[in-house]
Amino acid sequence: MLVMDNLNTHKPSSLYKAFNPEEARRIIKKLEIHYTPKHGSWLDIAEIELNVMTRQCLSRRIPDIETLREELSAWESERNNSYALVNWQFRTSDARIKLASLYPKL
Repeated sequence: MLVMDNLNTHKPSSLYKAFNPEEARRIIKKLEIHYTPKHGSWLDIAEIELNVMTRQCLSRRIPDIETLREELSAWESERNNSYALVNWQFRTSDARIKLASLYPKL
């Protein structure tokens, strides 16, 4: 099972560009592909959470696997208890501030 977003390169036909036809077909037959919704997908939210986890929990050396499991479990509990939300609204005025280098001065 493979979950993919809706980029134009994320299509089974792309495998034919990377592999010979027989190999591409063999790979495609093994896949059960599920595409995420085009806007505000749960995959985007998962990527955001992985980024937050990396910055908050994994940004240092962790000595062993057991400590890693404990740290991740504590981080997960804290994150779940905080009811973190994703706000998908991004207004033009916000974009002009956050992406000032891309917008001309008005």
